[in-house]
Amino acid sequence: MLMVNLILLIPLLYRKPPIKDWAIVYLYNAVTNNLIDNIISKRKIVRYPIRLAPKLFDSHILFDYFLYPTFTVFFNQITYKDKPLTIFYKLLLVVIPPFLIEIWAERKTDLIEWSKKWKWYHTFLSIIIKSLFTRLMIGWIRKVDEHSPLVSKYHS
Repeated sequence: MLMVNLILLIPLLYRKPPIKDWAIVYLYNAVTNNLIDNIISKRKIVRYPIRLAPKLFDSHILFDYFLYPTFTVFFNQITYKDKPLTIFYKLLLVVIPPFLIEIWAERKTDLIEWSKKWKWYHTFLSIIIKSLFTRLMIGWIRKVDEHSPLVSKYHS
C-alpha cells in the first residue's frame, strides 16, 4: 500500500518547476542510495530481513528508490530559495519524523537490523549529510546552468 501511495505522489512532486532539477535530484538520490545501501548491506552493517525481491536485492529497494528520493525532492522544493541556516533547520524538521519511524522499525519489527557497530546517530548523520550534499549539488548545477552560454541564448 505504501508503494502505491508513493507512486501516486511522485507526479505531484513534479508539477512544480524547475522539473529538470527535481528529476536530477530524484535520479541522483536513487542511484547513490542503491550504491551506498549495497555496500553497507554486503558488509552486514545494516540488514533488511523483510524486503521486496530478496533474491535480487540485499538492499531495501522501497527506501532506496522511492521513499528517500521522494523525500529529497520534497526537501529541495521547500528549500529552493532558502539560505543555508534555513535549509538546515528545514532539513531537521523533515528528517526527524521518518528517522523516528526507522528507530521504531529497527527495535520493534524485522524490517531493519543494525549491526552492533551501527547506532542510531550513524543513520541520522548519514541522512543529514547526504541530503545536504544533494542540496549542495543541485544548487551548484543551477549556478552552472545559469552561467551557461546555451541558457543565456534561450532566455534572451
